[in-house]
Amino acid sequence: MRSRASRRTQIGLVLLTLLSSGAGTAVAAAAAPGADGYFPPPDRDGGWRTVVGDAAKARELAGLDARRLDQAFTIVERGTQNGGLLVVRRGYLAYERYVGRAGRDVNPDMASTGKAYTSIACGVMLREFKDKIPAGLDTKVFTEAYLPEAFPLDDPRRAQITLGQLLCMSAGYNGEGGGPVGVVRGVAKPMKPAPGQNIKDLDRSSLRSPLWCDPGSGYAYASPSPHVASMVLRRVTGTELQDYIRTRLAEPMGWGAWGYCLHRGDYDMPHANGAGSIAVHATDALRFGYCLLRGGRWGDKQLVPADYVALCNQPSPYNPHAPFSLQFEHNADGHVAGAPADAFYKSGAGGFAVYVVPSLDLVIYKMGGRDNQYDPALTGLPQPPVTDHSREAWQPILRTPFNEGSLSGDDGIRRVLEMVCAAVQD
Repeated sequence: MRSRASRRTQIGLVLLTLLSSGAGTAVAAAAAPGADGYFPPPDRDGGWRTVVGDAAKARELAGLDARRLDQAFTIVERGTQNGGLLVVRRGYLAYERYVGRAGRDVNPDMASTGKAYTSIACGVMLREFKDKIPAGLDTKVFTEAYLPEAFPLDDPRRAQITLGQLLCMSAGYNGEGGGPVGVVRGVAKPMKPAPGQNIKDLDRSSLRSPLWCDPGSGYAYASPSPHVASMVLRRVTGTELQDYIRTRLAEPMGWGAWGYCLHRGDYDMPHANGAGSIAVHATDALRFGYCLLRGGRWGDKQLVPADYVALCNQPSPYNPHAPFSLQFEHNADGHVAGAPADAFYKSGAGGFAVYVVPSLDLVIYKMGGRDNQYDPALTGLPQPPVTDHSREAWQPILRTPFNEGSLSGDDGIRRVLEMVCAAVQD
């Protein structure tokens, strides 16, 4: 799902794991309680309380320096053809700014950012359908009960793959891209390219994607892995992924129009891809992150099990190889030097990312994307008219000795996290 971006993420994780002195201190994603129990109503009913455009109120109520947030937006603007930056702290929408085709009410293809939604849906499933999947994340899923379409198994090692390994990218699936790399206990392991997902044969291609190591023996960023997890969800719940997300997350939180990018030219995908391509409004991506910030709670309802959320930002027994847990990159080892150890986030191709920082009571949504990621034909949803054509010839800033790296890739994603954290004025 992520092509060049995924390779940068994977290689970056290899290097960061090698540089870290150890696994780091496990930091639980404890619910930030908030000062007043605030949860925003849907946008149609007024939406987020806001201090956007008022630097004094942003500092007083949200504890944020608006000037520094403008500096963070510069990284967004320089790094992607279209983009946006939204910041919520203490329940206040304190910053919202866009460039190009990005905007509050568009539905871009958020690429692999959607993997986080798949993971959280699986966490809800594990609580709601505990009787059907009693072993939880320890469940070996390549069985007739969970994945009958996988039989006969083409590789006997698949029988040992657990749901937790699928969600932590340690099931043994071959990494994706032209130069895939795996990690074994912090040691980089180059591998040969191999077939991954075929959009026109999504289920079968994901199930049959080759293994590069025994399940649990290494980490490699491979999109078939979370899609197989979504197939398990489909079987256990009897519900399509997008429908399960709609009833368990979107409707309780009051999302506006959203969907999956199911329409690919002349082909309509029969199932949502658990590996990504969700498309939600910008302020609803914040709602998703805010629910995680509050330990899975929304108002008086526990939408996501708190213990599942708590596993998202700490080293996982399912992945002792790299800082990646339940489809989130976490900072427990401190590899994002300017962010707290409890920060966690999921990024996607084109420069999208949803970030959660419990210790700072902070949620960030970074939009990105090329023009083709904003094509309304992908979702079939009506979109606002394009009014800003100034970025149509945009090209990324090339890496030079005078800049900090590829701002259009994961360097830019991590830099935005650091700069927004630096804007906190407590």
